[in-house]
Amino acid sequence: MAITKILARKGRLDMGIKYVLNGDKTEEQILTAHLNCDPGRERRQMLDTKRAYGKMDGVQYYHVIQSFKPGEVTPELALEIAKEFSQEHLPDYQTVIGVHVDRQHIHAHIIFNSVNAFTGEKYHSNAQTYYSQIRAISDRLCREHGLSVIMEGQPSQAVSYIEWLRQSKGQPTFRTMLEADLRTAIEGANDLGHFFLLMEHMGYEIYHGNRLGFRLRGQDRFMYPERKNPLFSEDGIRAAIQGNLEAIEAGLRPAAVRRPAYRPYQKHLKCTGLLALYVHYLYVLGKVGQRRYPPRMTPQLRQEVMKAEQYRAQFAFLRENNIATQEDMTAFQSRTEETLANLTKHRTILNVRKKKRRKLYDALADVEALAQARQLYEDGLSGMEAEFARYMDAVAVLDQCGIPRERLTAEKADIYGQLAEFNHQIRAERKKLALCREICSRLPQMEQEINQIEAKEMIRDDRRRR
Repeated sequence: MAITKILARKGRLDMGIKYVLNGDKTEEQILTAHLNCDPGRERRQMLDTKRAYGKMDGVQYYHVIQSFKPGEVTPELALEIAKEFSQEHLPDYQTVIGVHVDRQHIHAHIIFNSVNAFTGEKYHSNAQTYYSQIRAISDRLCREHGLSVIMEGQPSQAVSYIEWLRQSKGQPTFRTMLEADLRTAIEGANDLGHFFLLMEHMGYEIYHGNRLGFRLRGQDRFMYPERKNPLFSEDGIRAAIQGNLEAIEAGLRPAAVRRPAYRPYQKHLKCTGLLALYVHYLYVLGKVGQRRYPPRMTPQLRQEVMKAEQYRAQFAFLRENNIATQEDMTAFQSRTEETLANLTKHRTILNVRKKKRRKLYDALADVEALAQARQLYEDGLSGMEAEFARYMDAVAVLDQCGIPRERLTAEKADIYGQLAEFNHQIRAERKKLALCREICSRLPQMEQEINQIEAKEMIRDDRRRR
């Protein structure tokens, strides 16, 4: 795996070249190479090229760094990959290459003149050229030499070359096997709690956070399939369990359907208090009126649009909950905090019940997950001794408890279902409290900005009258 990056430098050429060719880092300059320039004359030849085309200012050189996975590449192979990269991507640029071995991971430094030695054109680097040229060439060379690569769309996750080959040939990987098990559990589940039970009985541990995480017992890290497919979010799984899996997979139905609750028609009441303040503030900012020709979406405009959407969401929240005064806000917060406390209390009671039954629930999961290992052991396959021992321990625990497995399984599914529902409600109440705190903290600033804008408008109107 080679992690690449490119840096534009306006500093002195000799300093960059000296760093790349440092003998202490390159085994006395054995791990170095040159392209379109001579050793010892690199700086002079690059400056002569700049003077010949009258391009002495601006970026002086570019610095490409290829960092390889520790233990995956030899210094000689890293130098060969850097040379192949330079010959393909920089055939007309004066280039200096050095492979540094002073750290745990071997890394190649490539410095090249910002001016093309044959055409006089300056090199330009942006995100598009990086991904389409630098990153693409480096990944291809790594694959050709049997090294791991970073899969497209996963900038922070390294995938070994063997796994990349398995994916390209349609062979199963850990991620595809997890998704297959998730679909199996969705098809067999009655509700969300039953789904968690089935996944646990397949041998998975579940992380209940902002995203659902899954890992097999023995794995170091959780995988979060929701990042790639919204079907595997909590809302998506809940919708799929209700009989919509095929429609979601076919793209005929969204994974998470968020429909507002039905409300009978009501006449719009006159805005007063906090509602009136929000309407006035949006009007002063010019966010209420509809623009016929929207301007180009610049980063600053995008931020303003996001702010306007936040204000509209807060306004809708105030309106839906009939919050018009500070007293209404305080009362609503008190009710929400009380509801949240009750939900948390009930969830704690369920967690205590779950903890008391933890040994039995784990035994249930082990019996289901290790049934195949037990069969392999009984068929005479070696290497299944530890799994078979765990299976027999789980069976002994269930036999000694005196509770039928069917009743224990139903009890576990019921507790898991109630916990899933309580978690869902607690998150909703916490979002309400967060909105309340955000609104309360925003009110003084809104009033101040309104006063400032209106004062400026009054001054402008006075000047026009004069």
